[in-house]
Formats: sequence, structure tokens, C-alpha cells
Amino acid sequence: GLGDVYKRQGELWTKCSDSCKLALPKAWNNTMATILVLNGPNLNLLGGREPDQYGHRSLQEIMEELDRFAGACGHQLSHVQHNSEGALVDVIQNAAHQGVDYIIINPAAYTHTSVAIRDALLAVKIPFVEVHLSAVASREPFRQVSYFSDVAMGVISGFHGESYMLALQAIINQIEP
Repeated sequence: GLGDVYKRQGELWTKCSDSCKLALPKAWNNTMATILVLNGPNLNLLGGREPDQYGHRSLQEIMEELDRFAGACGHQLSHVQHNSEGALVDVIQNAAHQGVDYIIINPAAYTHTSVAIRDALLAVKIPFVEVHLSAVASREPFRQVSYFSDVAMGVISGFHGESYMLALQAIINQIEP
């Protein structure tokens, strides 16, 4: 993981090495965003499920790291995981009424099948980043099809748990004062 986030001369860094300065928008202290992280089916099994494909960290560890970084940047982050497609649709629909500014979504297996989740994301008009732990482009042909990538702000895949941090960093870089 990226480890703890700390400030050095007004900039955010991680403790993984001196080269890990994290980019921030100029007025990051003045612009708070509410960011929702949605996790689809089987992601509750991270850390033990195919670690060569998905990484060794648990979903809880990844979300705690994301929460620390978002908080250090002055943003509010919440996260949920559901194995049920309908529950994910409900969360997306509710996000529109809860003031969510951005969504990071790992639809997991629903990436390749869920018109319902896609339609919910389009209906609420909340910008989102699609995230995958594995490098989906180098996997089986059915996993290379996404119902979300053409309407997402961007897609990040292949970096295990770091994919989420990269998505969060991309969103923070998009926020303008």
C-alpha cells in the first residue's frame, strides 16, 4: 500500500518513499467533495481470493487508506460493498439525493453484464471513475467487455488496490476551486 499520508511543507506525501509526493489541486483545502466508493460482488473476499490476480490486501485495508487520504485532502469519502446488483442500484440512486459529487466504482463481475447499474449511473449524472484491481485487458475475452467505460470519466485497472488510490487522485486533480 501507499502507507500513511502526511504533510511536508504544505504538500501531501506517503511514507513509501521520498518520491511519493501526491499531486493536489491548488486550493484543495477550500474545496470539499463528497466521494462515494462502490464495490461490487466478491470484493469482500479480497486478500484471500486469487491474490496474484487481485492483490493481497483486504477491501477494508484499501478503503481505510483511501479514507485517510481523502480526509487529509479535505474531502469526505464513504464506501459500500454489495454482492447484489439491486442494492448497488439503490445506493447509486440515493447518492444523487445525498450530495455525492463523484463516484469511484469497481463493478467487479457486473462490469460485463449490468445494464441496470449503467443506467443508474447515467440517470444520476454523477461523474465516476471505473476501477479494476486486475488488468482486465489481458484477461479472458468476456472480462474485456465493460458496460461502463464509455460513459466513465476514466478507467483504471491492473494496479491491485492502488487502482483505487489512482482513481481518487484523478478525481482530486479534477476538482477546481
